Amino acid sequence: MKIITWNCNGAFRKKVEAILQFQADIYVIQECESPEQANGLYQRYFSDFLWKGENKNKGLGIFVRAGIKLKALHLPDENLELFLPVLLNDKVQLLAVWAKQANSPTFQYIGQIWKYLQLNLAQLDETVLICGDFNSNSKWDVWDRWWNHSDVVSMLEKQNIFSIYHRALAEQQGHESQPTFFLQRNPLKAYHIDYIFASDQYWNLKNVKLRIGDAQDWLSQSDHLPLCCDINPFTKTCL
Repeated sequence: MKIITWNCNGAFRKKVEAILQFQADIYVIQECESPEQANGLYQRYFSDFLWKGENKNKGLGIFVRAGIKLKALHLPDENLELFLPVLLNDKVQLLAVWAKQANSPTFQYIGQIWKYLQLNLAQLDETVLICGDFNSNSKWDVWDRWWNHSDVVSMLEKQNIFSIYHRALAEQQGHESQPTFFLQRNPLKAYHIDYIFASDQYWNLKNVKLRIGDAQDWLSQSDHLPLCCDINPFTKTCL
């Protein structure tokens, strides 16, 4: 199973053909427009999709190839932003994430994720994938907050849910060699803030292929690079 997470920086209808070059099974796209705004384009390229958002021009979408069925999971979110939980083929849980400021003076970005996991971590089973734009990195941890990026990573690891990038490349959180985001598309302001987490039992290093899009190719499309992961065991055992 090949899965991609990408913050497309809006106007996904004009960029969809570019991301399709990855030939993925599942696309988790942040800042994409609603199906109504896309004017039927999603139906042309994807067999199924779900979208969520308050802004019709910039929401969170999950798009899949033929042979994969999407079913919404109705988990409580208490208006936290922005989370889209689904079931793939009635077997695999997928939680799509676009962490936002959410008009919160304290629990912004990673704080939104921390609160969501407090509500729902017990509902995420051993099949789970968590993918998206976290807008966060351990290097920005604030010492007197218990909802730091590192705290969220630790919370997930205690449930045997690990960042594929960090495990596959043997890199520590906050010390990534490959960025996924360029603030103002400036090569001097590069950060790693997009992630794919997977439950431990479904993959090992021999079965994982990881790719981050090249900045020279993708900064014309977005300030984020696509993060793509091919998890071979899912193809046979789950999907």
